[in-house]
Amino acid sequence: MAPRRGAAVDLRIYSAVVNAVMSHRLPPGTRLGEAEFCELYDVSRTTVRKALQRLAHDHIVVLRPNRGAVVASPSPAEARDVFAARRAIEREIVPLVIRHVTPASLQRIRTALEAEEQARHSGDRAAWIRLGGEFHLLLAELAGNAVLQRFMVELVSRSSLIIAVYENPGVPMCGNHEHDDLLALIEKRDSAGATALIEHHLEEIEARLNLGAPERKLSLAEALSGC
Repeated sequence: MAPRRGAAVDLRIYSAVVNAVMSHRLPPGTRLGEAEFCELYDVSRTTVRKALQRLAHDHIVVLRPNRGAVVASPSPAEARDVFAARRAIEREIVPLVIRHVTPASLQRIRTALEAEEQARHSGDRAAWIRLGGEFHLLLAELAGNAVLQRFMVELVSRSSLIIAVYENPGVPMCGNHEHDDLLALIEKRDSAGATALIEHHLEEIEARLNLGAPERKLSLAEALSGC
């Protein structure tokens, strides 16, 4: 096999798993067998392992010694950390999008919103969830900062895992009005308003999750009392 083809397939496997996670087609805890990937993509185990290692580096899968890979199952504490990180990063992304905005970039945002709305109207929840995440990744791309964009790829994928684990059953597919409102603020070049909205939007997503009450960390004295 030519090295170039192996590298290309490695990326295809990585992208396929990320997309399946974002669409909730690969739920947390799903076992990812190397042999199945080898058969599906006609590649060696070496190529598959490279893809799985990259997925593990991005906290999308967990590699278990002698037991293979599984899709990660984030804890409530990890979920809160991920959303806190997203708020911090997306507060930086939105002003950069406004600073670099062009008619072409605005049209890309409108096209993304149209795809989201189409998925919602058709009842395709998996596509709707995936496209919602891709909307945030598009903003990261339009911000023009490759480092922030790289962070967002990991955080959006981990957010999809978190939603798959902790989403309250029966939550309806509501309209993405906040995405529409964000576009309006970007068009007005309202950096302060757009930044406040993205933070509120992420807080609302987290609030809809069934994460329970945050665990209080004990002090050493409390932990050792009575011992």
